[in-house]
Amino acid sequence: MEQEMDRRPSDSSGGSHVKLRKELGLVEGVAVILGIIIGSGIFISPVGVLQECGSVGMSLVVWTLCGVLSMIGALCYAELGTTIPKSGGDYAYILEAFGPLPAFLFLWDANLIFVPTTNAIMGLTFGNYVLQPFFPNCDVNSASVRLLAAAAICILTFVNCYNVKVTARLQNVFMVTKVSALLLVIIVGLVVLCMGKGQSFDNAFVGMKTDPGQIAVSFYSGIFSYAGWNYLNFMTEELRDPYRNLPRSIYLSLPLVTCIYVLANVSYLMVLSPAEMLASDAIAVTFANKTLGVMAWIMPLFVAFSAFGGLSVHIMTSSRLCFVGARNGHFPGSLALIGQSYVTPMPALVFLGLLSLVYLCTSDIFALINYASFIESSFILCSICGLLYLRWKDPHRERPIKVNILVPVVFLLICGFLVFMPLYVKPVEVGMGILITFTGVPAYLVFVYWKKKPAWALRAIARFNVFTQKLFLAVKEE
Repeated sequence: MEQEMDRRPSDSSGGSHVKLRKELGLVEGVAVILGIIIGSGIFISPVGVLQECGSVGMSLVVWTLCGVLSMIGALCYAELGTTIPKSGGDYAYILEAFGPLPAFLFLWDANLIFVPTTNAIMGLTFGNYVLQPFFPNCDVNSASVRLLAAAAICILTFVNCYNVKVTARLQNVFMVTKVSALLLVIIVGLVVLCMGKGQSFDNAFVGMKTDPGQIAVSFYSGIFSYAGWNYLNFMTEELRDPYRNLPRSIYLSLPLVTCIYVLANVSYLMVLSPAEMLASDAIAVTFANKTLGVMAWIMPLFVAFSAFGGLSVHIMTSSRLCFVGARNGHFPGSLALIGQSYVTPMPALVFLGLLSLVYLCTSDIFALINYASFIESSFILCSICGLLYLRWKDPHRERPIKVNILVPVVFLLICGFLVFMPLYVKPVEVGMGILITFTGVPAYLVFVYWKKKPAWALRAIARFNVFTQKLFLAVKEE
């Protein structure tokens, strides 16, 4: 997977155009989606899903339905991505359908909540799995985990700022470790099954929780593990032949990930009892300790690399969202600058890196997952509403891919259930998410809608932009 920005001469005076290049084909598109989806989630979320479901059988149902839901959503996003072939994903679709304010609120929440939160989760998972083998009989110090997570975020932000090609090459290595870790889990589970062991599936649905809100919350951990299926849409402008490669990348990736995830969870449950799973902070390490003997150390190494690789590609793709929003005037113009020396969106990368560090103040990974998943699900709901609205408003628009109307309707109903049912189960997380969303309204009115700002404010903005340009040796995209 390689992608970079194009820098070529524009005139005889020695100026230069700096812009994004179309470097992503089908293979690279699949690598981006797999690189984001298979990160830290599958190694931590099984505990969260089981905890909220209350039963082994229901947890597997949730994992399967999360994969099906992601595939249905991916079909909708294939239509959106080919109808509106612009980078920015949900931001571009909401902007096209509903205008600048809702699009700005998505950008506001993306950059303040679910992008840095996801970075923090991946960083914490990396830190936890690196340290777990050194503390086999006691809890890992949370401050040490946060320190390692911060180091990972800083290092990968620097690498993404320095050279996209280096990031792409590292991602190829990380992909091998991710798939190797999951295949190891699945193979061990099959061996246990062939040996006739594993009792977790006896009375599989005993203890299942039936409260609709609780069931909706149980989906959040599963959805987090599948998160990233729509991230290739953030980079549509960098895809070669997006009308073919965007949907094909999605269609190849999602069924593969769903099969791997369900089989991995079956393997976990073949080896570990529900009580052992719920007691574990690092489920893959507990799994390896029970099955791999002296080679158990290899599992935390694989998982750490997997989380590290997922964090790397997430930092790369999410920075494009910030970059596109700034390019459209919805975020400070300095975030739309491209470093001349390394031809990367350095200001956007550094900005998101700093915000990610803020979210390391807590080491409660499951609280962060619920917090991020609610907000992200809410805006996915808005994007699907936008698809249906554009079908009604502009029925004659060219749609290279047009799914059956039942597909977005079904996805809309399921997303609505997942968004609104947890309101009374997790009121603090939901309330804080809504509050942060509404803080974007005055920010929009002051910084975007209000055009006739006083001269002193305009001078301050201009000076800040000049300072950023000098700091990062950056220029505007042309």
